[in-house]
Amino acid sequence: MNDDLREVLTILQEECAEVIVDISKCMRFGPDQIMQGQELTNLQRLEKEIGDVEAMVELLQDLKVGVTKQGTSEAKKKKFEKLKQWSNLTINK
Repeated sequence: MNDDLREVLTILQEECAEVIVDISKCMRFGPDQIMQGQELTNLQRLEKEIGDVEAMVELLQDLKVGVTKQGTSEAKKKKFEKLKQWSNLTINK
């Protein structure tokens, strides 16, 4: 594993953990709450962290190590199909 891949994976891992924390804050305290010392709502903070994850995924795809836009797009379509079957969500994709 080269240094660029290691760094992208490490940062992606950290960003995923931050998404988990912000989801937890939304669930525990509500999406509209602004935590003490923060300027953004929990949902706005989650949105920012999701954007950070998307940026790192794009960088991972750019490294051409086997994670491709086509592969992630296909995985997303499969996930939507599973959700249609196994969740109560209304999926129109």
